[in-house]
Amino acid sequence: MKIAFQMDPITSVDIDGDSTFRLAEEAQALGHTLFYYPPDHLAYRDGRVIAKAHPMQVRRIKSDHVTLGAAQEIDLEDMDVVWLRQDPPFDMHYITTTHLLDRLRGKTVVVNDPFWVRNYPEKLLVLDFPDLTPPTLIARDLDTIRAFKAEHGDIILKPLYGNGGAGVFRLDVNDRNLSSLHELFTGFSREPLIAQKFLPAVSKGDKRVILVDGDPVGAINRVPAAGETRSNMHVGGRAEKIALSDRDREICARIGPLLREKGQVFVGIDVIGDWLTEINVTSPTGIQELERFDGINVAEKIWQAIEAKCA
Repeated sequence: MKIAFQMDPITSVDIDGDSTFRLAEEAQALGHTLFYYPPDHLAYRDGRVIAKAHPMQVRRIKSDHVTLGAAQEIDLEDMDVVWLRQDPPFDMHYITTTHLLDRLRGKTVVVNDPFWVRNYPEKLLVLDFPDLTPPTLIARDLDTIRAFKAEHGDIILKPLYGNGGAGVFRLDVNDRNLSSLHELFTGFSREPLIAQKFLPAVSKGDKRVILVDGDPVGAINRVPAAGETRSNMHVGGRAEKIALSDRDREICARIGPLLREKGQVFVGIDVIGDWLTEINVTSPTGIQELERFDGINVAEKIWQAIEAKCA
């Protein structure tokens, strides 16, 4: 197959942790032909969705992990698969790329399906499952957020479309910073905020469960660093081996059919204690850590699911 990766600069990824690199590595091992382009090089012209892309070869050698050929214009209809893998922010630039890629429907397999990536971003899709999630609020109005905090005492407050743990604050019962944080966030962004009741179980870890075409294949536990509330590995969280619990499987059984129906092949959900907090569809991570802990080839499972869709 001919496969194009729409992603942030591949020259700067961590080859021991980046999920997109692992997907490209496995695709190459399977004999597929790879192309790479950044989202800025995606375009629409005269009825065609095109990209200025580089032929790509990858290897597991640090600081020498990719060879890019000369840039060439490719018609994405000529690709068998296009991967939507750039990281958020989930802003209008990101959303526009999903509109352009959605024009390939019926011609090229785009993973994850861009229509539903656009309509089901991580912190909004969980709203379909209120019985699986902790008390949650989405609001921009300060009085509404104050009332939520007064009810629950100890809350997490973060940007609705943030990622990687950036801008995540814990406001406990003694905190006096809500008004200042509200001024800060609303001063540079028109987006609402999301608040959730704080879950003390996060001290034992924030579990990332990987689903492939709606089915769970395993999990890793991300433990916050000392003195830190956030467990994201971008901000010092430590990955540990962990098994899927009965509750994890119950959650996956509830959300899996919807993910499969909406073309979300590679998804990472976040579970703290018994509660689902996010359903990550834009650019989930965790493949390499799971493969190292459990000795399974997650990337191969993902490609098998994609090959079935192409067939």
